[in-house]
Amino acid sequence: MTIEEITRAIKTDPENAEFTAQGWEPLFHVPAMATILIISQAPGRVAQNTKTYFNDASGDRLRDWMGVTRSEFYDSDRIAVMPLDFYYPGKGKSGDLPPRKGFAAKWHPELLKMMPKVQLTLLVGQYAMRMYLGLNRQKNLTATVQKYAAYLPAYFPLVHPSPLNYGWQKRNPWFQTDVVPELRKRVRMALR
Repeated sequence: MTIEEITRAIKTDPENAEFTAQGWEPLFHVPAMATILIISQAPGRVAQNTKTYFNDASGDRLRDWMGVTRSEFYDSDRIAVMPLDFYYPGKGKSGDLPPRKGFAAKWHPELLKMMPKVQLTLLVGQYAMRMYLGLNRQKNLTATVQKYAAYLPAYFPLVHPSPLNYGWQKRNPWFQTDVVPELRKRVRMALR
């Protein structure tokens, strides 16, 4: 299948009919030349409305952690973004709703085949870690992020860059001093 065929299949899938009827586009980017893949939970409201993944405060924070410019992130075709759900799931009690169950299992395998050059996969947030690390995760998100080196070179687990997680970052200063510099180094290596 081509990317156009997969996109068309996603849009015409009955499970996505509500989003397609609203004129929403599935938000993902899987260029064949990608060397870095970001697997996150789902687009936020701003991203969905602007039709641009990570086009919000979370995206600004993620790009800062990665040490990349906005242009490198969006225009290089070296960074792929493949959320667990390609549509904004709606608002919950404490932030956005989680991605729909089964969506990633249905669409990710075919899309992953299109990116043979990926060297580094960032698992952003607990949902991505749960799906891709499974039982290899630590006892919780904090421990998994702290033990990031155990998942290298394939995966680099990260807390979600949402403003809702600023408190977590303050309580875990090792993230900024130890994890972010290593992430930037690995991103630069993968972008060479």
